[in-house]
Amino acid sequence: MLALALLSLAIWLYLALARGGYWMFRERLAAEQQCEGPLPSIVAVVPARDEAEGIARAISSLLRQDYRGSFRVILVDDQSTDGTAMIARDAAKATGGEEKLEIVFGGARPQGWAGKLWAMNQGAERANQLKSPDYFLFTDADIEHASDNVARLVSHAGANSTVLTSLMVKLRCQSFAEKLLVPAFVYFFSMLFPFAWSNDPRSSVAAAAGGCMLVKREAFMAAGGFEKIKSAIIDDCALARVMKKQGPIWLGLASNTISLRPYETITDIGRMVWRSAYAQLNYSAFALAGTIIGMLLVYCVPAVTAIFAPGAARLAGASAWLVMAITFVPISRFYGTSIARGLLLPVIGLIYTAFTLISAVNFWSGKGGMWKGRAQAMASS
Repeated sequence: MLALALLSLAIWLYLALARGGYWMFRERLAAEQQCEGPLPSIVAVVPARDEAEGIARAISSLLRQDYRGSFRVILVDDQSTDGTAMIARDAAKATGGEEKLEIVFGGARPQGWAGKLWAMNQGAERANQLKSPDYFLFTDADIEHASDNVARLVSHAGANSTVLTSLMVKLRCQSFAEKLLVPAFVYFFSMLFPFAWSNDPRSSVAAAAGGCMLVKREAFMAAGGFEKIKSAIIDDCALARVMKKQGPIWLGLASNTISLRPYETITDIGRMVWRSAYAQLNYSAFALAGTIIGMLLVYCVPAVTAIFAPGAARLAGASAWLVMAITFVPISRFYGTSIARGLLLPVIGLIYTAFTLISAVNFWSGKGGMWKGRAQAMASS
């Protein structure tokens, strides 16, 4: 017990002190800077499949952008059955931006393509047919953008010469399930892909958040476009990897550009996670076993030894648990939840471990990568 507790403590000291400050979330967009000369042209590409619930707010927020350069929106309706396209068109009329919106009705998904990437590819091809923009803004159909979001993204990209500028938008955090698990989702993502390392051109780490990605078109085409990653389930990080070969990339946390998608239950959040968790492990049973053992060691051993072990093992376990809880404070504050929520990370870690195991079971049963009625992981494997 003492050896396990000391190993867990050593891991947490490494995570807190030597993993790129992943838990501090210091990467934020700066205020917009004045750009000299003409502003770059941008086409926002929005893939949408049965997004009636949030599409009006998402499209309206794009059409209301306070951006002085050329800006258009292409909505790719990916065979929706709930009137997504009509709702989007009505929203454009209501905002007076109907001329800036084009709706493309997506075709059947070819073999080997993930559904979202196929929709995004059709939008990008349409943008190139009209007039090749300087940048693509790839954004989800459930994202509500702050009115200055595009201007700030462009300003940051220009000032830092980034070929990919991405924001981890603020997820909804209202229900019990969201308050319990959403801050941890962002925390775990940053632990896997420390933002500072991803933003460092010298590091091999590359990550992006698919809800909001400003991509330099010239570099995107040089990287091979979506054809290069067409079967990827974790499409945002796959894009980040190929784009980082073209130049600097940047990922930060957004506070005023938000996700509208609700997760009322733990199962709702589980579906989001288990769609791609096993893909992150490259569909490897060995990696799955290692992940389960690692999660137990990192998250459960500190709590178990702090409560049940005697003497030095208890002290080491309690110390690891305390470091764990401290690293969770910044993301708890960001989402407005109790800073004591970090003490629940052992339980939260178990829940996410269960999500990962379910992801593997779904893959083995032919339902991997399930999203909007499509099982897509088999192509990726």
